[in-house]
This record gives sequence, C-alpha cells and structure tokens, in this order.
Amino acid sequence: MIPQSHLTVVAPIADGRVDDLRSLLLSMNRLPGVADPENALIPFGHLEEVHFARFLVLEDPTLQDVRVYNLPPPAYPVYLAFLCDFDGPLDDFLLKLTNCAAVGLTRIFEHCEGFSRKVNLLAWMKEQNRDPATAYVNWLGRTMLQVREEEQLLLSIRGWLDADSSRGKLAPRQLQNELRAYITAEKSAGRLSLTPEPATPITWELKNIAHLIAVPLLLLLLLPFLILYAPVFVIQLRRRERSDPEIAPRPDPVYVNKLSALEDYDVTNQFTAFGSVKPGLFRRWTLIYILWIINYTTRHIFNRGRLARVSTIHFARWVFLDDKKRLFFASNYDGSLDSYMDDFINKVAFGLNVVFSNGIGYPTTNWLVLDGAKDEQKFKYYIRRHELPTEVWYNGHPGLTALDLQRNSLIRQGLETPDMSDSQLRQWVQLL
Repeated sequence: MIPQSHLTVVAPIADGRVDDLRSLLLSMNRLPGVADPENALIPFGHLEEVHFARFLVLEDPTLQDVRVYNLPPPAYPVYLAFLCDFDGPLDDFLLKLTNCAAVGLTRIFEHCEGFSRKVNLLAWMKEQNRDPATAYVNWLGRTMLQVREEEQLLLSIRGWLDADSSRGKLAPRQLQNELRAYITAEKSAGRLSLTPEPATPITWELKNIAHLIAVPLLLLLLLPFLILYAPVFVIQLRRRERSDPEIAPRPDPVYVNKLSALEDYDVTNQFTAFGSVKPGLFRRWTLIYILWIINYTTRHIFNRGRLARVSTIHFARWVFLDDKKRLFFASNYDGSLDSYMDDFINKVAFGLNVVFSNGIGYPTTNWLVLDGAKDEQKFKYYIRRHELPTEVWYNGHPGLTALDLQRNSLIRQGLETPDMSDSQLRQWVQLL
C-alpha cells in the first residue's frame, strides 16, 4: 500500500501584490476556478500521483467579528495557500513537482514575502509547509494509478457486456468466469493493466503503529488529570456557551453568487472555510485537543470510505495559522454544497459543533455537542460567511464520486476472488 500525503504551503503575500497574484492564478483555469490540467504554470495533468490540488488567497472576510469581544481586529497578513493531496512521500513529490513546474511555481511565489528567484524553491516550499492539525483520506492507500486502472477496467467490462446482450443474462458464477477469462486476455494483449498493490513502506508502517499505540497510552496517563479537570471544563464551557455571541446574518448575496460561480462544474466540488478561534486559551486548547483526537480517528478508524457516517468526502484537512488563533478547513466532496452541509447536519451535527463552535460567531451550542449546527439556517449562513473562493482547483479524477471509486474497487476484487459465495456473487453482479 502506498499511503497518501498532503502538502500545505502557506505564505504571506507581499503588500500590494494580492490583485496581481489573483490575476496570475486565474490564467491557470479553463472554467471559473477549475484548473486546466495542461496550464502553462503548473500542468497538474503531468503529476500523475495528484488526486486534488488548489491555490487560494486566505483573506478572512470576518476579521471584524472579534469586535463583539471588545477587541480590535488583529493585523494578520493575507496568505497564499497551495494544497495538494497525492500518493507517496512528501519529499519525493516535492522533488517531482519542482522539476515539473519550477518556472510556474517561481512566478506564483514571487508574490509572497521572503521569496525571489534567488531563493531555493524546494527548500522554501518545505519551510512554508504546514502540517494539518487533522487530515482525512477517504480510502487510505487507493492511489491515482489504481483509480485510473479500475475505471478503465469498468469501461472494458461494460464494453464487453454491451457487445453481446446475452452475456448479461449469464448465471453469476459463469459470468464471473467468462469475465475473468476476458480480462486476462485483455491484460495479455496489453490493452488493460491491473497493477498489484505494492508493499507498504516499512518506515510509514512503523510510525503508524507507534502512533496507534502512543495516543491511547498518553490518554491513559492523562486520565486522572482529565477526570479532575472535567468539572472545571464543564463550568468554563457552560459559562462561555451562555455568553458567546452568535454572528450568523444572511450572507451578502453578491458574495454568495461569487462563491456559487465556482461550484457544480463536476460531480465533485471544493470547499474552504476560514475564521478566528474565540479569544482566550480555553477555546484554543479545547480546539487543539479535539482536533488531536479527531486526527487519531481519521488516521486509524475512518480511513475506509467514511468520515463517521459521511461518505462523500475525498480529502479534508484542518490547519492552524497565526499561533493557532485562526483555522482553515479545506475539503473535496461530492454533490452540491447544500447537500454536503445537509449530510453533516443530519448525520454528524455533534462533530461540527465540537470543532467549529470554538470559532467566533458560531450558532450557540449546549454541552459542546448539542444545538449549534442543528439550527440549519444559522449554520448555513455562518458557513457561507466564512467560505472562501478557490482561485484554482484541480481534480485528478473528474466525473468519479467517492462511491464510484469504491464500486470500481469492489468490481476488481470480485474478479480477483474466485471463491465467492453465491450471495456474494449476486451482489457483485449488481455492481457491473
């Protein structure tokens, strides 16, 4: 298995360069916000291991919200963010990326503070890379090579079935046998490739096992303290929940239309939200701890097609900025934004609350997990106010949802498993 990795380059944009940078980034697109895979700056289509990538300007439109706590708006920089989700180690990918697109990356990053043509591009990108507080992968180890090969397998099977309508009427076991023979012939002829899963890198395996064991052990050691602190935490939490103001007015329709213009060109969409953590150490440390726990679950539990009960997310990440006083969330998901938000509200509203209720203006929660996102209208207004437009977005497998990818993998597994039971075979045939 080749695990996926994440690149999150975040750098402050030099004064007066934001508009020029946005214009340059827009030149990479073939549709509003949608990258041309062959664009002259970064031809993402040549980077075969990339699942998703994006450039966006992190300019928070809600900075003034901190005034509800009688605090002046802080003078944060405007950042450029470059995000990639890809197969294999970060160092290998960065080397390939810089070899493929050094000139284009240089033109883009010249708009950032501290970068010039004299700076070592590879070293600078490593220095500006931020580790996510939490990262999510829909299916750990499903590489872009696997995605492409399994989609081609599906098309080949459907072409074979369409060529002779009687084939679809075969008994499941006979159909499987004949398909296996056909696919074997296609592979021998070089028209189809199904690469065996590679061995998992031993260093990644050891680190993952260590993380799997270390976090529960640390929690066990901290348990006496956590028990003692729990009543204090509850008192502090309830006091804040009763007094923290909501800021969830109807968002500016002009801004909503700007965001909507970048959505629904494909079955998959991009989403980015950015905002400030509520002032004080209590909220900041609560959020750090919660994201630390969630990261454990996404790394070891929710890595086979679902984030809790939500199955439409391909990749997601939460990243702290500015001494953990601000947080941005980025995801790649299937369907419309409304259906995406409804999915979370209906299935895991408590998960939204435990994270985002620590942000300024979030709809009022009770006991951290109750209410909040359950007030659907306020939550959707809040999210739209904090959403940012993505200047450039690349999808390595357009037209394929997370469920499509899972279906294709199951079809392949069925071909490679000759000893399935009759009931398993009947279910497998339904996938074709």
